[in-house]
Amino acid sequence: MNDHRNALIAAVGGAVLTLLPTMAMAAGDMGQTQQQATNWHAIVMFVLFVGLTLAITYWAAKHTRSASDFYAAGGGITGFQNGLAIAGDYMSAASFLGISALVYGSGFDGLIYSVGWLVGWPIILFLVAERLRNLGKYTFADVASYRLQQTPVRSFAATGALVVVVFYLIGQMVGAGQLIKLLFGLDYLYAVIIVGVLMIIYVTFGGMKATTWVQIIKACLLLSGATFIALAVLFKFGFSFEALFAKAVEVHPKHQAIMSPGTLVTNPVEAISLAMALMFGTAGLPHILMRFFTVPDARAARKSVFYATSFIGYFYILTFIIGFGAIVLVGGHAEYLDATGKALRGGANMAAVHLAHAVGGDLFLGFISAVAFATILAVVSGLTLAGASAISHDLYANVFFRGRTNEQHEVVVSKVASLGLGVVAVILGIIFEKQNVAYMVGLTFAIAASTNFPVLIMSMFWKGLTTRGAVTGGFIGLAAAVIMTVLGPTVWVDVFHYPTAIFPLKYPAIFSMPLAFAATWLFSVLDRSESARVEREAFEAQQLRSETGLGAEGAAVH
Repeated sequence: MNDHRNALIAAVGGAVLTLLPTMAMAAGDMGQTQQQATNWHAIVMFVLFVGLTLAITYWAAKHTRSASDFYAAGGGITGFQNGLAIAGDYMSAASFLGISALVYGSGFDGLIYSVGWLVGWPIILFLVAERLRNLGKYTFADVASYRLQQTPVRSFAATGALVVVVFYLIGQMVGAGQLIKLLFGLDYLYAVIIVGVLMIIYVTFGGMKATTWVQIIKACLLLSGATFIALAVLFKFGFSFEALFAKAVEVHPKHQAIMSPGTLVTNPVEAISLAMALMFGTAGLPHILMRFFTVPDARAARKSVFYATSFIGYFYILTFIIGFGAIVLVGGHAEYLDATGKALRGGANMAAVHLAHAVGGDLFLGFISAVAFATILAVVSGLTLAGASAISHDLYANVFFRGRTNEQHEVVVSKVASLGLGVVAVILGIIFEKQNVAYMVGLTFAIAASTNFPVLIMSMFWKGLTTRGAVTGGFIGLAAAVIMTVLGPTVWVDVFHYPTAIFPLKYPAIFSMPLAFAATWLFSVLDRSESARVEREAFEAQQLRSETGLGAEGAAVH
């Protein structure tokens, strides 16, 4: 059984290294993960999860008849359900294992990512949620193009959404493929294909209803598992945080330093840039923004954010406890260390996995491993639906055919797009099997913060925005985020192995996001065309609808 456990830990460690930008410098060659003996606990739990979600997909398919059902679950998801689904979208395996690992290695400072992600939600609550629900229908491009020219703005919005989706999908597919490769002892090729097929089934047949319930189930499993670990840790210390922290300070190599900030990101400019990407990138992720169209009205949208923030905040508190628990119960215990006796067996990200075994044995280790895979599969499904919606609703229906099509054709195109994205994701997962792709997750947040967020916010709040400004500024932000990331240390040095980086920062948002805002403002102000005048005059009607909900899309299903 120990051989099985060690094999499982090694493979999970390799997989998760691809999923979190914080681990980019430590991420290794993904090809090192080998086929191993299977862990039957993990397999049984994985099969149960897949069986349940396929049954839900079958049910959802029978109730998915219109475009509203496919894209937005008919607008019939409650605020509580949608909040849990949003939390499921956001609580990834990388968050669970990666942030716990950061706390294990750096203590208090390991929370920098979770704090950055969490504080993005008040921005969505107070600035985005209500107006987004009142102005949009299926995608955030509905809002960005509300009073602007449909063809150029939707083309830009779909491009930005697809870039974010594809970059996000690569890391998720590689990680999921490595997990299935281990759990079933399959070749990596077949493992990635299995993930792709499940993803296509969820999205193509069940649409948003199936994707939402997959996320809800996954969120419940992850919250339950993390809660059990945290309570088990606190139980060992009489539910005293003071005792836990005192013991962690005593046994950690850094001792008292783990209770102070500044050890993980020492450059203040890097810290600000990272915070900007995490905070504002959240409000630009297409698969997150789509979820606000699944609820009946703006009030439910606000409730969704409230519940999501609560669940996510609670989850990050658990990862904090888990990280400190791992310092005490995993660090220094020979069975969890490699041959050197200093590093964790299976890699730095394995703190939570080792802790799961320490408090719950092999059975609970199998449960946590199956949940780690379930989180990846659920996130992949949400990303695929967001990408398919950008292709079918924004490009096919509103750019190529300019509204001269029907909902049935649009849904068919979306299903074909889901199939195509699934194939592309499988191919990219195979191509990137042996590559360090951790930086892509960081890049997606930088792109979302520099491309989608500026245009979305300015379209809702600034009367002077024009089509020319939105499209030009958005594409400048997209190009800046990609170029600065490629020229920065994460890619130029760590991936391309050049001695020094051309752009000095790992996180470009501190430059790329203000550049996008400035370019959007400048090209809008300089636009003196007749169409620009009409677009500015249309702002008052848009503002009335965004604030009151008069004329907003209603729910098709309650």
